[in-house]
Amino acid sequence: MDYIIVTLLVILIIIVIISMFKNNNEANITERLGKLEVNMTKEIATFQNDLTKSLNEDFNNLNDKIEIKLNSINEKVNSRMEENFEKTNKTFASVLERLTKIDEAQKKIDVLSNDIVSLQGVLTDKKSRGVFGEITLSHIMANVFGDKNDKIYQLQFTLPNKTVADCILFAPQPLGMIAIDSKFPLENYQGMVDKNNSLSARKEYEKRFKLDVKKHIDDISSKYIIPTLTSDQAIMFLPAEAIFAEINAYHQDLVEYSYKKRVWITSPTTLISTLTVIQVIIKNMERDKYAQVIHNELNKLGVEFSRYKERWDKLSRSIQTVNSDIENIHITTEKITKRFESISTVDNDTIKKID
Repeated sequence: MDYIIVTLLVILIIIVIISMFKNNNEANITERLGKLEVNMTKEIATFQNDLTKSLNEDFNNLNDKIEIKLNSINEKVNSRMEENFEKTNKTFASVLERLTKIDEAQKKIDVLSNDIVSLQGVLTDKKSRGVFGEITLSHIMANVFGDKNDKIYQLQFTLPNKTVADCILFAPQPLGMIAIDSKFPLENYQGMVDKNNSLSARKEYEKRFKLDVKKHIDDISSKYIIPTLTSDQAIMFLPAEAIFAEINAYHQDLVEYSYKKRVWITSPTTLISTLTVIQVIIKNMERDKYAQVIHNELNKLGVEFSRYKERWDKLSRSIQTVNSDIENIHITTEKITKRFESISTVDNDTIKKID
């Protein structure tokens, strides 16, 4: 484009020169035009060379910049790709690890399902449920008060009326001995909460469940609350949290009935809380008892100290009396000494005069 412009300018200059020198002779014009053409050709050639060189330099510089930019972009792309690849590998490894854990958990769930089925089979038997409740109660007592702490509780304790309580808690007065007995009314509870049963069947199971609970409350109240021997209250332990929650949430009449009979219904969680409170009471009473002992001993020590002070005052007065007597004896001794000295220094004449 620049070359065309230059050519046009040259042609225009030639036309101007021709018009200016049209009166000159043709030979001069031809000669001058020839020289001008040669000069213009050289200038045009020089300009073309400079222009080509400048274009080449610009092109090379631009090419270098583009290449540097492309290299930078390529490095960043490679870095990003490596980072993303590393993150992808980590994510994939994490997914594999979680899949492995899920697989292990699934296996544990399968084993647990088998154990639950086995446990359900065990709990269908009343005797097995009784043993389960007694063992659970034993573990709770051991966890709260320590294993085989006979001063605080005893398992399978026989009362004077020949009844055997699952556990007797020797609480401090005014509570006294508190009986804890485990009960597990399961069959009718399961029928009551089973959604597959009809509404009428579930109502019937509910009535039976209430009768079971009331019977357990009556048995505990009549067997384990003995006037002047045990506390006027007892505890019924339900080893299943679900049954305890069902009673307290939907059967308030059973809770009120247990209050009237002085029987407190507990679950594993609430029994632990109750025993923990009793444990704190026992510790406070023991501490108060020792504090009373210390107070009595301090009072006795105060009496002895008063007696000591009295005797010390008496001894001090005696010491003062003895000290006074010693001073008097010392004065008398001084007088006697001086008397003997004066006697030993006088002569016979002086004695006669004295006589």
